[in-house]
Amino acid sequence: MARGVSSNNPEGNGAMLVIESALGAAADKIPNNPDRKKQIKILALNLGIAAADIITLRLELIGSGGLATAFGVTIFFLSAVGVIYGNYRLFAKPERSIPTPEDYIDALNEHRELKTFEETIELAIDQIERLQKKNKNILVILPQIFGDSDITCNKFSAAIIEVKNSFFANIRNILNKLDTFDEEDYNFIRKKHEEGTVSQQIMKDKFEVYNEYVTTIKAATEDNEQILLMLDKLLLRISDIKIPDRSQRDQMAEMIDDLINQLKYYRN
Repeated sequence: MARGVSSNNPEGNGAMLVIESALGAAADKIPNNPDRKKQIKILALNLGIAAADIITLRLELIGSGGLATAFGVTIFFLSAVGVIYGNYRLFAKPERSIPTPEDYIDALNEHRELKTFEETIELAIDQIERLQKKNKNILVILPQIFGDSDITCNKFSAAIIEVKNSFFANIRNILNKLDTFDEEDYNFIRKKHEEGTVSQQIMKDKFEVYNEYVTTIKAATEDNEQILLMLDKLLLRISDIKIPDRSQRDQMAEMIDDLINQLKYYRN
């Protein structure tokens, strides 16, 4: 018959008490930890593995025969691997954060050495700053006109989120193109063509790719300019409202719907 670890094995009971005490102490510290989400994941991982070990002990799988002993040893080995690997991944893997407008500006500034897109990068940075200003103005004036809990105000706030998503999707597209654009390579091909080393066909094909970069990046900034123009129109309509009646609320709701429908045409 299997021996009762939970009742007859003081070492097993002692180990269980140590595990429970350690986990309890860790749980008490989590609320004051700035990395709370990661700490909760780590605690959950270790708690789950500890629970598996405790269940193994309580089912009295260890010491009741060769097969049971092998199974128990395997469980504890896998637990050790799980603890080491799981904690390593949780500690080593950085949390993915949502980029801020400042992050996008910094990323664009890293490409300022590209003479081909110097003015375009400057425009994209200016567009981000203007978007932030317009969003701030809209979110300040909306509650004054419609009230914080008004359906139209809430709908407008949701629309602003859609606007930002479309706008920054274009900015990410610009950054992706800038990351892969090799200005030195195009200058090199141009020089070799002038020296007669590179054929006219190679030069033509190479600069078709070059022009596609230019066209795509320019199109993204133009789309963002259209998005900013739509926000300007909204601000104008909002500023015309003093005490909104039912008809004006309906008109504003229609404008919001129209804005969201138009955004799909300005996202690359």
